[in-house]
Amino acid sequence: MSATDQDFLPVCRVEDLEVERGATALVHGQAIALFRTPDGRVHALSNHDPYSHTTSLARGIVGRRGDVPFVASPRHGHAFDLRTGRCLDDAGVAVAVYEVRVRGGMVTVGPRRHL
Repeated sequence: MSATDQDFLPVCRVEDLEVERGATALVHGQAIALFRTPDGRVHALSNHDPYSHTTSLARGIVGRRGDVPFVASPRHGHAFDLRTGRCLDDAGVAVAVYEVRVRGGMVTVGPRRHL
């Protein structure tokens, strides 16, 4: 079943997101970390760090490993792929990833993606 426009909630204007800085939002009852990368894409992950068990990923360092954009956990440094949520340092760990749409300059976040 694909997501409909009604499944997407407005969060902020895209220009409110600093490039390579995280921001947080409560969407669908979940703590979400939003990231805008230099290519203009916006990514939404669960803000829950599975290693420290805190809501802190939005405070992580954003970077790249080759072609992979990632956020590194601020406490333990584990890197999570912004596109898939998979941990680059531990193949058995991942965080939830959410659908994102940017329309008319507004960032909307939809349901959790199942990869």
